[in-house]
Amino acid sequence: MLGIEYPIIQGAIQWLSRAELVSAVSNAGGLGVISSLTFPTAKELQQEIKKTKSMTDKPFAVNVTMLPILRPVNYEEYFTAAIEEGVNIIETSGRSPEPYMKLLKDAKVKVMHRATRVRDIRTAEQVGVDAVTIVSFEAAGHPGMEDVTSMVRIPIAVDAVKIPVIAAGGIADARGFVAALALGAEGVLMGTRFLASKECNVHPKVKEWVLQLGEADTMMILRSIKNAARVVRTDYTQRVLEMEGKEATLEELLPLISGDKQKAAYISGDVSNAVMTVGQVVGLIHEIASVNEIIEGMIAEAKLIGQRLYNIGIFA
Repeated sequence: MLGIEYPIIQGAIQWLSRAELVSAVSNAGGLGVISSLTFPTAKELQQEIKKTKSMTDKPFAVNVTMLPILRPVNYEEYFTAAIEEGVNIIETSGRSPEPYMKLLKDAKVKVMHRATRVRDIRTAEQVGVDAVTIVSFEAAGHPGMEDVTSMVRIPIAVDAVKIPVIAAGGIADARGFVAALALGAEGVLMGTRFLASKECNVHPKVKEWVLQLGEADTMMILRSIKNAARVVRTDYTQRVLEMEGKEATLEELLPLISGDKQKAAYISGDVSNAVMTVGQVVGLIHEIASVNEIIEGMIAEAKLIGQRLYNIGIFA
């Protein structure tokens, strides 16, 4: 449906999902995804799309996340910018894409919608999207308020809709990839694994820091404002959690959780004064590899897993 070789999709990481990473994923047979809100204007998004097209002739997508942010955003301008540049795969998230479905369908765009609740992927199917991504509790960023892990979330989501389901959260290698497919997903989305890749434009100190983290080094914050986020456990994020325990208001929390702080950390390598997001799969990541090595390695190992299952009689 998407015209890609492998059902492996790169998660849209704001500020990092730019031409270099996106084109590398697409060139390796997966689907790279540009994060549109990285760019303050739709015109700047168009320039990044042009740059990406100069680096790959393979399909790639643009993500439009419709969550409340501090600056006003005309989402239709971003959708239109992507369409005008010939992007024919759009990922939506944050809220229902229904207001924009006519625009997207008239342009013959394939629409993927990412959500954290089964009821939301059902709604997305009803409004006409072509595929849905279900985000499980293990995921980085905002995995929703329901603490349901991928082993349970994926098959329930698959049973709930008739369109293809993509699994996100808890996947960083061939074992997670094959498991997600066995649970009924038709593809996987990975963010944290591609964060720790050679092509990801983040300071080397951040990548090396990520390699030192284990699966228990994340925590959930922002439940108090119903916008739960999985972040790295640090003195800084503990401070945020303590403020929540004292019933801090959104206005009091905003200076600490500002995305600008995370952007600055990505650039400088100093992670001590920012909320940094990674998934629990960080415990599975032990090297900074190229995107091609990550994807080709996953496919090669997936074939070995299939052979092992065949050898023990699981597959006839």
